[in-house]
Amino acid sequence: QVQLVESGGGLVQAGGFLRLSCAASGNFFKINAMAWYRQAPGKQRELVARITSDTSANYADSVKGRFTISRDNAKNTVYLQMNSLKPEDTAVYCCNAYVSKTPTVTYLYWGQGTQVTVSS
Repeated sequence: QVQLVESGGGLVQAGGFLRLSCAASGNFFKINAMAWYRQAPGKQRELVARITSDTSANYADSVKGRFTISRDNAKNTVYLQMNSLKPEDTAVYCCNAYVSKTPTVTYLYWGQGTQVTVSS
């Protein structure tokens, strides 16, 4: 089985920063694209940032210039550096990953989420 475990969430004041981590563990052939999503109370889940296996990244317009996604393939980990945080960034942040169990079989896995709260 494959597990994704997030860490790094917490409470921070507006203008502050946090770094989220999401580590994959288990038996697999390769980790492909990885992404961070967030869901605020009463709102739909939205894509925050995504990074491919060759480190090509894209971002939601609302976080461009403030957030940076990166990955360490040796550690099977994706990171989200969040700077200049705003109260509207408050949400549960979840990572996901397309994981190839074999060269021809790929599944989408999700982490359990980590709470980020930005106070004004």
